[in-house]
Amino acid sequence: MSEHAPAPGRVDRESRLAHGDHEALRLWLRLLTCSSLVEASVRSQLRRDFNCTLPRFDLMSQLERHPEGLRMGELSRRMMVTGGNVTGIADQLVKEGLVTREAPPDDRRAFVVKLTPAGRKAFLRMAGAHEAWVARLFAGLPAVERRQLHALLAKLKDSVTASARSEAA
Repeated sequence: MSEHAPAPGRVDRESRLAHGDHEALRLWLRLLTCSSLVEASVRSQLRRDFNCTLPRFDLMSQLERHPEGLRMGELSRRMMVTGGNVTGIADQLVKEGLVTREAPPDDRRAFVVKLTPAGRKAFLRMAGAHEAWVARLFAGLPAVERRQLHALLAKLKDSVTASARSEAA
């Protein structure tokens, strides 16, 4: 298998490329492919080991970082999903006793969601497993290459951010 082609019989974003496509396009599709593969693996592991979806894990992750709780709108913004999606996940977690939802005293129209002690315990178990899964997925790269990749992606992030700012101006 060549460095630039997917495994035989495998169709992914990179399989859309033609030999003469621009290097930037090839790189972008490689990033998307890698990201999709990692995400699919994590989704599968969460479902198999914890009967949990990735959005549910993400919501609990946000709440674990904010023990004081977050408003539903802030959760929606941080997770980059609609308020309806957050409400559905929160409703299920409330039923399971993993989060609470309370109206803050300053705004009775809003709700603040917090992990319960049981929710925190459940999340921390999942988070430990999640970290191990991701570490295993990246284990094929030596530590020095992981650091190099991280640094290169930081440069790319800066470049994309600067480009987006200049386009907006």
